[in-house]
Amino acid sequence: MPQKIPIRLEVNGKTVEAEIPAGMLLVEFIRNHLELTGTKIGCGMGECGACTILLDGKPVNSCLMLACQANGRRVTTIEGISPDGRPTPLQQAFMEEGAIQCGFCTPGFIMSATALLRENPQPDEETIREAISGNLCRCTGYNKIVKAVQKASREKPGS
Repeated sequence: MPQKIPIRLEVNGKTVEAEIPAGMLLVEFIRNHLELTGTKIGCGMGECGACTILLDGKPVNSCLMLACQANGRRVTTIEGISPDGRPTPLQQAFMEEGAIQCGFCTPGFIMSATALLRENPQPDEETIREAISGNLCRCTGYNKIVKAVQKASREKPGS
């Protein structure tokens, strides 16, 4: 039986305590233990960005981290970026600009772009493209995604 270790972290604003196998990946903990399935498992090698979450406000690939590495830290998943359940201006812009097709990559893109807009509310196109460069989309191309981030950057917070 694998060794189990205790962890305690904040996920989407709530304290979570669990005893987990020492080798459990953070993406597995999020999806299987917490049942937050918006975070996707894509390549499993940190190449596609489908598993992107915010760790202490910074985007990370949760498929490359052990869950125990998040002990004592703050995790935000796609389910946690809109506490009131309504789409954020960024999510709304993704819908309006047609930046969503199959939707598999969308949570990762939104998490990367959320971190960008929190750090730089008015990024230029080059900065946006750099911020989302760790996320892959096979359906939309990137122009609609960039346009959605640009549109959201023009929105006033809370609108």
